[in-house]
Amino acid sequence: MKTIHKVLEKYDSKVYKNRKEHMVEVGNNDNNNEIAANVRTIPGIITQRGCCYAGCKGVVLGPIKDAFLITHGPIGCAFYSWGTRRHKARKEEGEDNYLQYCFSTDLQESDIVFGGEKKLKQSIQEAVDLFHPSTIFICSTCPVGLIGDDIHAVAKWAEKEYGIKCIAFSCEGYKGVSQSAGHHIANNQLIRYVIGEGDREIKNKFSVNLLGEYNIGGDGWETERLLKRIGYEVVSTFTGGSSIEDLKNAHKANLSLVQCHRSINYIAEMIETKYGIPWMKVNFIGVDATMKTLRDIAKYFGDPELIARTEAVISEELLQIAEYMEYYRGKLKGKTAAIYVGGSRAHHYQALLKDLGVHTILAGYEFAHREDYEGREVLPFIKMDADNKNIESITVEPDIEKYHLYLSEEDLNRLREEKLIDYYEGMVKDMENGTFMVDDLNHYETEELLKALKPDIFFSGIKDKFVAQKSGILSRQLHSYDYSGPYCCFRGAINFARDVAMGIYTPAWSYVKAPWKTAPILEGTLGGEAVC
Repeated sequence: MKTIHKVLEKYDSKVYKNRKEHMVEVGNNDNNNEIAANVRTIPGIITQRGCCYAGCKGVVLGPIKDAFLITHGPIGCAFYSWGTRRHKARKEEGEDNYLQYCFSTDLQESDIVFGGEKKLKQSIQEAVDLFHPSTIFICSTCPVGLIGDDIHAVAKWAEKEYGIKCIAFSCEGYKGVSQSAGHHIANNQLIRYVIGEGDREIKNKFSVNLLGEYNIGGDGWETERLLKRIGYEVVSTFTGGSSIEDLKNAHKANLSLVQCHRSINYIAEMIETKYGIPWMKVNFIGVDATMKTLRDIAKYFGDPELIARTEAVISEELLQIAEYMEYYRGKLKGKTAAIYVGGSRAHHYQALLKDLGVHTILAGYEFAHREDYEGREVLPFIKMDADNKNIESITVEPDIEKYHLYLSEEDLNRLREEKLIDYYEGMVKDMENGTFMVDDLNHYETEELLKALKPDIFFSGIKDKFVAQKSGILSRQLHSYDYSGPYCCFRGAINFARDVAMGIYTPAWSYVKAPWKTAPILEGTLGGEAVC
C-alpha cells in the first residue's frame, strides 16, 4: 500500500479517496481485492480511455469487411478511427471489403446549425451509386446527438429507398464512461438486426463462434487455422475478418468461444438466451493457456476422437516451437512487465509472459467492469449508476424455431457447476500477492508507477506508449501490435517472444533520458529575475 500512497499523495483528499479505490495491491488490502471500475473519470485528469463511438465503430463494427460504415459527424472522428487497429480481412470471391476506406458525412458548421440528415441521405445515395453495398452502418458522433439528427429514421428510409440493409448506431462519444458503452450499443443492434437471419447449412457438429476476436495482426486467422486442424468449423468470428453473411449465421453454431469478455459478453449471453448456444471464456494468448482452452473445448463436445485429435495437434504444435521457446525463455527469464490495455488483454498476456519467465508486476484496464477484474460472481453486487442506465439493455426471448441444444440440460448444468461454460473468473485470481491491479490509469499515475516499479517493459496502448519510452522503458503496443503479429496460439507466442527480446536487448534505452530531466520545461522572469 505504500507504493499506492506515494503515487497518489499529491492529490487533494477527495481525488485521493476516489483514485485509491481504483488501485489494489493484490493480497495486501482489507477489501478482498475489490476494485472500483466502470465509473466516470475525474474531470481534468488525462485519462487513457476512449469514447463510446470508439468502442462501437472502432472495436466491434470496424472489422466487418463488407459493411459500408458511414461516420455521421465532423471528419476528425472518422479519420482518427480509420485503419489504426490493423484489422485484417481477406476478400473472398463475390464479397466486398471496405476496410481500407474511410467514409464520413464531414459535417460543417452550417450542418450543425440546420441539421445533418439531408447530408446523411446524400452520402447514402453516393455510397449506393458508387459502391453498391448490401449493408450500410451509420455511426453517430457527439454533435449528431446534440443537434438531434434522427439517424434511425434515415436508416429506415434507406432500406425502403434502395432495398438494402441499413442499421443505425446511436454511439455518440459522450455516452457512458468509456468505449465500453459503444461495445454494448453495437452488440444490441447486431443481435436485433443481423444474427439469426442466415440460412447456411452447417454440417459439422463441432461448430463454434469465435466472439471477441478482432483479427489484430492476423490473430483470428491463426486461431481459426488451429481450430480447423483439430476438426472444428468456425461459423462466425465477431468480428475480425467476418462478413455480414457470417454474422447472420451465428445462431447455427453449437458453442460460442469468448476471447474478449468485455466487448462481446452481451452478445454471448443474448445468443444463449435466444438460440440456446452456451458460451465458454477462452484464452488463445500463451502456450499453456492455448492448451487449456483447446482441452476445455474438446471436453464440452465430449467426443473421444475429437479429444484424441486435440492432443495430437497440441503435441505437433509444441514440437514446432519447443526450441524457440527455450531460447527466448533463456533471454527473458527474470524480466518484469507492466500491462495497461483494454479488453481482456491485461489478463491474457500475463499467461504468455509467464510462459517466457517474465513476471507481471502491474496489470490494469482502461474500460473494464468489476467482473473483468474480480470474476462474474460479483455481478449481483454491482450497483447501477446513471451513466450505465443511459445505455440500453435489451431483453431477448427464446426463438422457438431456431433454439437448439447440443447437450442436454443436465450436461449443461454440470458444466456450469464446473465453471467450464457461462463463467469468467476475472483477472485477479491469476495475479500473485504483492502485484498491483489498476483501473483507468491517467498520465500522471502512469509515470509515477513506472518510476516506482521500474518494469523492464510496459505493454500499453498508443496514447501511453510514449510516456514510457521517453522515460527509457521499452513499450510494446498491444492494441495494434506495433505492426507485428499474430501473437496468439503456439506460433504467435514465438512472434511475441521475438519482438519482446529484440526490444529489451536494443541498446537504445540506455541513451534515453526524459527531456524534462535535463532542461526546464518553462522559462521566464519574475520581477526581473530569471525563473524556470
